[in-house]
Amino acid sequence: MIKQIFGKLPKKTSKSSSHPNGEGVVAVNPYHTPPPTSNRPNGVYEPLPSFRDVPASEKPTLFIKKLTMCCVLFDFTDPSKNLREKETKRQTLLDLVDYIATVPTKFTEAAMQEIAKLATINLFRTFPTAANHESKVLETLDGGDDEELALEPSWPHLQLVYELLLRFVASSMTDAKLAKRYVDHSFVLKLLELFDSVDQREREYLKTILHRIYGKFMVHRPFIRKAINNIFYRFVFETERHNGVAELLEILGSIINGFALPLKEEHKLFLVRALMPLHRPKCAAAYHQQLCYCIVQFVEKDSKLADTVVRGLLRYWPVTNTSKEVMFLGELEEVLEGTQAAEFQRCMVPLFRRIARCLNSSHFQVAERALFLWNNDHIRNLITQNHKVIMPIVFPAMERNMCGHWNQAVKNLTLNVRKVLAETDQALFDECLAKFQEDEASKPEVAAKREATWKLLEDLAASKSVSSEAVLVQRFSSSVTITTSGKASGS
Repeated sequence: MIKQIFGKLPKKTSKSSSHPNGEGVVAVNPYHTPPPTSNRPNGVYEPLPSFRDVPASEKPTLFIKKLTMCCVLFDFTDPSKNLREKETKRQTLLDLVDYIATVPTKFTEAAMQEIAKLATINLFRTFPTAANHESKVLETLDGGDDEELALEPSWPHLQLVYELLLRFVASSMTDAKLAKRYVDHSFVLKLLELFDSVDQREREYLKTILHRIYGKFMVHRPFIRKAINNIFYRFVFETERHNGVAELLEILGSIINGFALPLKEEHKLFLVRALMPLHRPKCAAAYHQQLCYCIVQFVEKDSKLADTVVRGLLRYWPVTNTSKEVMFLGELEEVLEGTQAAEFQRCMVPLFRRIARCLNSSHFQVAERALFLWNNDHIRNLITQNHKVIMPIVFPAMERNMCGHWNQAVKNLTLNVRKVLAETDQALFDECLAKFQEDEASKPEVAAKREATWKLLEDLAASKSVSSEAVLVQRFSSSVTITTSGKASGS
């Protein structure tokens, strides 16, 4: 039915109707269908009577008329235009919102059709170009003032349309089996596109409405998850620009919390293919809190996913972005809190190699955050149970901190963790210390050998440079082998 309605809608924007003052009454989008002329005699936008002023038998008809009347759009880019008409529409929308909240009977199919049409015409629209979009995202990430961000000028009307749609979806008088003909896949996709709005107020309404749709229309649930999936794919692998990732992740956090156990393979793939890659974009800080919540929900649902999550974090671990590295360490701690011993053992070697590098970070916040892991009782117990593997990995990093880190707070924290390691296994601690001292003592010799190796390679290349022959340098095990090879080539 809704497809037939859309098929009758004009593809091009119709011209504005003339106002008695010579001003255009409406600025319409491609979905706009002018309301019947009976609602605007001689082009005048006249108010309809209130629901309180008509008998109950006439309210359903008046409801349809008011919905049709609100399908007219006005130009909000010019605040001085159509002030009376805009106020008339606002009052009509308020009347509709109040009526939907108190409607005594089930919504008819005609009413549902008009509500869907009202939402389509008023809400679904095109957002600014990609260049403008990018500038707004950068302003948001740079922490610009809320006043400087572009807000939707037509929000006084949009808010009421969103409130009307929300009350319709949440109403017990809405029959989901009948309403799904109008709140269909196409409608849901258009709603999801609106999440890219720069106006946070709009995204908050969209978040609530989509969550209500997900709960009420069970038939749409797989489609909604797949559509959100596709938005994430496009964001991560194509544009890296989207304003509504945080709100979509909030919805998903609630959805994941309701997943039945055991988790379906489809949900596990969603974690690996859609959620974990969201750690990659530079702007991950804008939605990391919501993303972290979703990840932790998966681990709490199925602890066996901890190894997958930890390895995913290591895969996308930032190299030069220290603030992002601090965020990853915070998320890592939350994930490890829900990790059992078996899963921890599968990933502990690559995990603590990364943590060891964090311990030696010249950025003191990264080093501090890595050392704070030992303050978590559950993580410390996991480390203690596997100290024979972990201590040799992290010990050299801690000793280097004690010897040469510039930040005193990092040195103090390192000393505390060092004492914990010594109390755990003094014999292994002494063995690691001896090994570290031996490696440090041999560093000058190793450096000298490396320098000699490079010098011999340069001399070998120089001796062959007079001819046009290519120089083939084999892999040598030591400088002695290189010397022997050099002599053989000269004889």
